[in-house]
Amino acid sequence: MNTERTALYEGMFLFPQSATTNLQAAIDHLKDVLEKCDVTIINFSKWDDRRLAYEIEGNKRGVYFLVYFNAPTKMIVDLERRCNQSEDIIRMMVTRAEYIPTEIIEANEGAEALADEIKVRGEQKTEKGTKTSATVTRKEDSPKPAKAKEEAPAEPKATEEPAKTEEVTEA
Repeated sequence: MNTERTALYEGMFLFPQSATTNLQAAIDHLKDVLEKCDVTIINFSKWDDRRLAYEIEGNKRGVYFLVYFNAPTKMIVDLERRCNQSEDIIRMMVTRAEYIPTEIIEANEGAEALADEIKVRGEQKTEKGTKTSATVTRKEDSPKPAKAKEEAPAEPKATEEPAKTEEVTEA
């Protein structure tokens, strides 16, 4: 007979802002840590990315993930240990969530929104990878006034070279 006690928990996990460049990797890492602790995930969402109140390990901004899960009570210590050993997770906080109504837990479901955000960020990366060009116009060898009192001519003379254009690529 299995007499293992389980409870409902709410976990807040903080990742550095660099995790926004590859959200899927951060999600996979967090889910891997949770699965190693025999956790059953009920609800997983990206809570927010915001400025931290104080710098933590050189990070001024962070990405928060909110997770509701069922877990054996004895595995919470193991979960905390694994999160502290992780180089990707900056901070974590786990509390019992049995006082939270199921309506609130269900309202915090963010898997679809998170999938949409990952898709949009992936599209932005591919757009940035394409070559974009812009034309910059500048005059080369334009005469500069010798003194501050001299005024620049209002119109260019016909003997001057026309403005040259250069193509600049943005990466």
